[in-house]
Amino acid sequence: MIIALIIFLITYVLMLSFQQYRPWIALSSAAIFIILGYAGLFDLNLPSALAAVDYNVLLMIGGTMGTVTLFIESRMPARLAEILITKVPNVKWAVCALALFAGVISAFVDNVATVLMVAPVGLAISRKLKISPVPVLISIAVSSNLQGAATLVGDTTSILLGGYAGMTFLDFFWMLGKPGIFWGVELGALVSLGALLILFRREKQAVSAKVETEVDDLVPSFLMIATVVCLILASFMPEPAGGIAAALYNLRSGLICLTICIIGVVIHSSRQGSCAIVKKILQDLDKDTLLLLFGLFMVIEGIKVAGVIDAAAGLFYRVSGDNPFLLYTLVVFASVILSAFIDNIPYVATMLPVVESIAALMNGGAGIEPYVFYFGLLTGATLGGNLTPIGASANIAAIGILRKNGETVRVVDFLRIGIPFTLSAVLTGYIYIWLVWGVR
Repeated sequence: MIIALIIFLITYVLMLSFQQYRPWIALSSAAIFIILGYAGLFDLNLPSALAAVDYNVLLMIGGTMGTVTLFIESRMPARLAEILITKVPNVKWAVCALALFAGVISAFVDNVATVLMVAPVGLAISRKLKISPVPVLISIAVSSNLQGAATLVGDTTSILLGGYAGMTFLDFFWMLGKPGIFWGVELGALVSLGALLILFRREKQAVSAKVETEVDDLVPSFLMIATVVCLILASFMPEPAGGIAAALYNLRSGLICLTICIIGVVIHSSRQGSCAIVKKILQDLDKDTLLLLFGLFMVIEGIKVAGVIDAAAGLFYRVSGDNPFLLYTLVVFASVILSAFIDNIPYVATMLPVVESIAALMNGGAGIEPYVFYFGLLTGATLGGNLTPIGASANIAAIGILRKNGETVRVVDFLRIGIPFTLSAVLTGYIYIWLVWGVR
């Protein structure tokens, strides 16, 4: 176990130190675990390592990214944002409306893609009104991070949770007779919107805007809606007994996302008489994240069979004792702090099996349902990234856009918005999840 733990810690340190090489570090670490498995140190071989990969998650991420590229190319998000801005009276409400709009889009679209969609509108409005675009784009980024936890397809961490816990699209809204995590995120969004209104309370300049963006292809918009509808319908599919049907059932969400993406590519290519969109989708595809997750799934299986997961669960249990509320609090706020400085994707992927093991130790060893800890982990890890400029990819993307446009972004500029936004959203979600899902 000690060897496995050392390898894992070195892997994590290297991923933090050399972020541009994270996929290759994870894949190399997976290869080391497999080699040591064949050497007899662990009960791990290549077939069992490959079997540990959640291909449904990878297909969901890849397919959704492709459809999102088509959606962005259609320019529908920019048009919707412009329509929204024409309905508000002043700058304060314009900023909050853009942030809220980014959040709604981010519940169904990757956070970074959301920032790329909405940021140009924020920049244009800021220039027209002669105000600094820095707080505007920061507000858009943090709001997109918040809503990414709302649905199954909103963020990679949500997809990871859905795949690990066997949750369907509808389970994020209503699960086991209780309101799901979606409603906690929305409550957090409302409270954090209040925080933004307070932060921008002095920005009362009148807004004069018009709808200028033209949309000549509605197919991607319908494909986005079709993805959500099909994922909902898939929630009602009965599980087959076994065989190929069972294998396809376990991949159903990923196959849906991939199939809808392919349909969109075929329609677009036939209309344009060119396959250029394929190249565009492949360029925009976050191959680093897909490779990183592919390697991490095998690494996590390695530390699991080596006993590291059980040891980590035991450590958490010794700290919290047999007190579910203390454990839940520890999971949430440890996740907030850690995710402010490290990438939440490998963190969530690593912690999901740890959280499950901790839940199995509770109640005197009889175990309890892990969902309250799952939701606490997702809330803390997703929202914690909003505490710092480097805590989430959406934040980094927004700051990059600002710098490309000649703007200087100080850490204090980010913290002025990130801290009150994060604390208001996290505390709201923290209270909601425990009240609804906490162990009585």
